[in-house]
Amino acid sequence: MTDTIRIVLVDDDPLVRAGLRLILGGAPSLSVVEEASDGQAALEVVARQRPDVVLMDIRMPRLDGLAATAEILARPDAPRVIVLTTFDSDDMVLRALQAGASGFLLKDTPPDQMVAAIVAVDAGETILSPSVVAQVVAVATRAAGDTRGDEARAQLTQLTEREREVAVAIGQGKANADIAAELYMSVATVKAYVTRIFYKLGVDNRVQVAIRVHDAGLAQ
Repeated sequence: MTDTIRIVLVDDDPLVRAGLRLILGGAPSLSVVEEASDGQAALEVVARQRPDVVLMDIRMPRLDGLAATAEILARPDAPRVIVLTTFDSDDMVLRALQAGASGFLLKDTPPDQMVAAIVAVDAGETILSPSVVAQVVAVATRAAGDTRGDEARAQLTQLTEREREVAVAIGQGKANADIAAELYMSVATVKAYVTRIFYKLGVDNRVQVAIRVHDAGLAQ
């Protein structure tokens, strides 16, 4: 991670971009290097600026955020992408996850939490707003069959008690630093647990862990 995290803002609403720039401009570790008003423009801006993190809206003209995210992340040395979402776009968040997005935040996330999320994503962590987790899990399980809960519970029996505690915290949308504080362990230890959980459950992101925790009836 560099001293200053270089950010590109992508949103078709100039007021949203202005608000984000104002929020992020006050953080000494962050620098908004350019903006784009749609996905097509984002491809050009990212190629030119080579930012560390892209904040990407989903619903935009010309090229939407899902397609833009997929194209950007298919490039060599791609930046990390955080999807900006609202409650009415939760179904599209799952598709953004499949495209490789590293984080999901509501547009009205408090400034300090948004800054912390960008720093964490730049460091390699996946960030999920608790509200977004709840919405995504609801969409993912809306048409679930009766056997889904049994399958999830069977998978979670592979975890140790401590790993299960970490998995439940992930299911609640908590970041590694919050889990570390809650469970009295270091962030490095939490990261090690998360890696083991991914391996044992056969998943590659935190939303998939959250879905299994929810299906198993462990979500609080």
